[in-house]
Amino acid sequence: MKRLQTKTTRLIAQTFERLDYQKLGTIYCDEGGEAFWEDRREPCRTLGIALADVLLNRLQPDGRSLYVGAGVAEIPMLFMEALDLERHIDAFNLRIAEVAAVNQACKGLPLRISAIDARSARGSYDHLWIVSVLNDPEQYPNVSALSYGRANPVTFNPNAFLEERTNIMAFAEACLKKLAMPALVSTSVEEIPWITDWCDRNRIQYRVEEDDYPTAIVEDPVCFIRIGEK
Repeated sequence: MKRLQTKTTRLIAQTFERLDYQKLGTIYCDEGGEAFWEDRREPCRTLGIALADVLLNRLQPDGRSLYVGAGVAEIPMLFMEALDLERHIDAFNLRIAEVAAVNQACKGLPLRISAIDARSARGSYDHLWIVSVLNDPEQYPNVSALSYGRANPVTFNPNAFLEERTNIMAFAEACLKKLAMPALVSTSVEEIPWITDWCDRNRIQYRVEEDDYPTAIVEDPVCFIRIGEK
C-alpha cells in the first residue's frame, strides 16, 4: 500500500498550523467555535491523512479531480492529489469565508479553492469528491432530517422535501455527467442513494466498496463508488 510522501504530510501539518481557527470557528459554530476546533483540529489532520492514503491507492497520476464543497477537511486529499500524484484539481466551496481561510493558509502552494458553484467546472474528470454536500442540513434541512433519521412525522414538510429532492437530483446530475468513465466517486455513506440512482437511471454500472472511513468534522463516514467499470 502506497503512503503519502513525508514532505506532503509535513506541508499538511504546516497548513493546519497556519489556519485561522478563530475565523473558522464562526463558520462551523454559532458559539463555541474555538472549543470545537480545539477538539477537532488534530483528528481532522490525522484522519484526513489516513483517508488520503486510502485515496492515493485508488487514483492514477495525471488525472483530473472535481471537488465539491472542499474545505478544511479536504486539505490532506487535495495535497496528496496535487503533490504525490500531480493530478489536476478543480475545487469548489460556496462558503466564502472558509475558502478565504484555506486559500490564505495554502498561500504559495499549488492549491486554490474557488468560491463559486461547482457546476461551472469545465472539462471531464475521472474522480468526483462530493462528501456531505447532498445532505447538507443548512441547504437541504428536510432531506438531511430524513437521511439521518431525525424527521418528525408530525412536523415534516413533504412539499419542501420534494423541492429539495428535485434540486439535489439536478445538482448531482450536473456533477456526475462530468465524469469520464471509468471513474471514482468519493462520497459519504448517506449520499450513496443519490449516486446510485443517477447510475441506475443512466444504465451505468457501479460498485460500492464495502469499507468506509471515518472523518472528523461532520463525522459522516466516507466510502468509494466505482462507476462505469466493465
